[in-house]
Amino acid sequence: MEAAALAYLAAGLGAGLAAIGAGVGIGWLASSSMDGAARQPEATDDIRNLMIISAALIEGVALFALIICLLLAVTIFL
Repeated sequence: MEAAALAYLAAGLGAGLAAIGAGVGIGWLASSSMDGAARQPEATDDIRNLMIISAALIEGVALFALIICLLLAVTIFL
């Protein structure tokens, strides 16, 4: 197998794993925040704000992983 084919394979697998990880992370985050809001309805606004911040951080890590995967696929030709 050529090096370029392996780089594309690794980039595709890495991007897929990053997307799956972000989906699982946000799913757990939403599940926990809904549970917390159901237990303490008066804290719903605070829980929502923390959930939005945490979701943004999870998406940032996923975006960083996708950029690394794209760099892996592109730099094979440099």
